Amino acid sequence: MADYPLMNQLLFEGKHKEVEQMTRDALEEGLPVREVLEDGLIAGMRVVGEDFRFNRIFVPEVLLAARAMKAGMEVLRPLLTVREDGADAQSFDIIVMGTVKGDLHDIGKNLVGMMAEGAGFQIVDLGTNTSAEEFIEAVKEHKACILGMSALLTTTMVYMKTVVDAVRAANVDVKICVGGAPLSHEFAEKIGADGYAADAASAVRLFKRLVGTEETAS
Repeated sequence: MADYPLMNQLLFEGKHKEVEQMTRDALEEGLPVREVLEDGLIAGMRVVGEDFRFNRIFVPEVLLAARAMKAGMEVLRPLLTVREDGADAQSFDIIVMGTVKGDLHDIGKNLVGMMAEGAGFQIVDLGTNTSAEEFIEAVKEHKACILGMSALLTTTMVYMKTVVDAVRAANVDVKICVGGAPLSHEFAEKIGADGYAADAASAVRLFKRLVGTEETAS
């Protein structure tokens, strides 16, 4: 049997090679792909997210853990696209993300993407300097349920309204979330976005709330 608590701990510590090997070992034991994903990888990343939220760990530790998560995901991803025992293939809520046109900052966006992937979302990262047309095209192509935009500059954050207006005009059914240092809840409401998050941990909670998978408080 796979030692999921150990796998969670190794992921938390950013031991990517060990996590990758344990993922392979779990599959060789014949354990269900979905179980390995949920109990081995996502459960570990959930602890990372909570500790980051309460400032018990910081960005460098999160990046290391996210790298370990990705190492395990690379093993699982090919198997997540096939059907298991006649059941539907593993499905993910897809998020299209990008830094808006004119802005080349991506550290915050990358961190949000890593933590969202660790929470079970599939991320389509459009990178930086992303136009409204590129956002819309990607949302349609990947059938995304959330469009996430980031900006670090006050001169580029105004472009977010251009994207929101273009998405609405194109009648694309997607929730729009925004984030970045100069932004606020008030700005998000003003431009017609569906949500705003101040940091990566709250962004993941926002995404979960928008797709209806937010955990209820115990």
